[in-house]
Amino acid sequence: MSNSREKNRSTSSWKRIVAVGVEGFASGLPLMSVSTLLQGWLTANGIPIATIGLLGLIELPYTLKLFWAPLMDHWAIPWPDRRRGWIALLQLMIGIGLVSFARFGATVSTNEIVAIGFAAFVIAILSASQDVVVDAYRTDLLAPPERGGGAASATLGYRGAMLFIGAGCFVIAGQFGWQSAFITAGTAMLIIVPITLAAPTLPAIQNPVPTLRGAVLGPAREFITRTGRQRGVLILLLVMLYRWPDGLLGLMAVPFLIQSGFSPETIGTVQGGWGIGAAIAGTAVGGLFFSKLGLNRALWVYGVIGAFSNLAYWALARFGGGFKGLLMAVSVENFCSGMMVSAFLALLMSLCNPRFSAAQYALLTGIYALSRSLLSTPGGVIAGQVGWSTFFALTIAAAVPSLLLLCVLAPWKERLPRGAFDLSRDAT
Repeated sequence: MSNSREKNRSTSSWKRIVAVGVEGFASGLPLMSVSTLLQGWLTANGIPIATIGLLGLIELPYTLKLFWAPLMDHWAIPWPDRRRGWIALLQLMIGIGLVSFARFGATVSTNEIVAIGFAAFVIAILSASQDVVVDAYRTDLLAPPERGGGAASATLGYRGAMLFIGAGCFVIAGQFGWQSAFITAGTAMLIIVPITLAAPTLPAIQNPVPTLRGAVLGPAREFITRTGRQRGVLILLLVMLYRWPDGLLGLMAVPFLIQSGFSPETIGTVQGGWGIGAAIAGTAVGGLFFSKLGLNRALWVYGVIGAFSNLAYWALARFGGGFKGLLMAVSVENFCSGMMVSAFLALLMSLCNPRFSAAQYALLTGIYALSRSLLSTPGGVIAGQVGWSTFFALTIAAAVPSLLLLCVLAPWKERLPRGAFDLSRDAT
């Protein structure tokens, strides 16, 4: 009897992990469609580069989503559960929106740019809203031991969407036209809708948020009450700084490679193809070992590995190595970064109360984004002053603040970070 119960629990766990992987794919697909695929379509039609650059504003909702995330905690669509109702509705609207791009002609006129930009902006709002609820669904659904595997699965799904759009839909565009590529992307999203409706159901939530005021102000209050003001600030600093070495490298990698003499085609092929494959492998390995390490130890191990992986770029800058050196540097950095992501996403999930998971997760990702924007901005100035090899060595030192914070917040011998929401202890 116990063996049968254990088998059923294992099967249910895999269903949950696969489900968040599918939703990860659904998160990546519309973003890639209204950025990379749209850019390719407009460029192929001879639209001025300056005009295409302005379409970067389409991605603004992904930055601002934290402001309406509390609304999605408060106003739930009850069927099939409080998260999947929103997810399915948004996926249906996104799918229809992507397919609707086919109504534009094979050639795009300047007069149609405004309409295309508006349609893409609407899809971006729907997509960012979907991300809010998908993140909340993953956070609410997975038990603490499953979060590493779930984070890996979600990342694999997201990367799979990048490949689906960046490779598959571009091939379709070349063979059958850009309208066919957008129809394919939209159809893929529509296919996910019934999968979402059949995905595992969330457990009933205790003490749902009764008022809109509570949904807006409650997430921050609950977080500070649970963690304490001082520890709460330290946790937010950890979220912001944990992937800082990765952010510094990511911002400067392409300029370094171009200055090193690699062609844009080579860089795109290696980073966009080989690099994504290495990141997928690293994410899978990170998720595989997560349950054995536990969250705290995974944060330590993957954080150190991720920081020291920047040595691969230091070696390329210092000793060269040509195309083989490029392959090695991209492989090592992306593989280790993938491991780091699996621990980081599990950390974010552990910090969210299911009552406010949409708002709290959106807030935490907004805090993290500061490390890729404000904190990484001086990277170009530093690299220009000290040279590339020294710069890449210094990016490793950027891991020191987060490691010091881990000493306080996530001791090696403890199971969860101090201040995490522990479902096993009936925290409310």
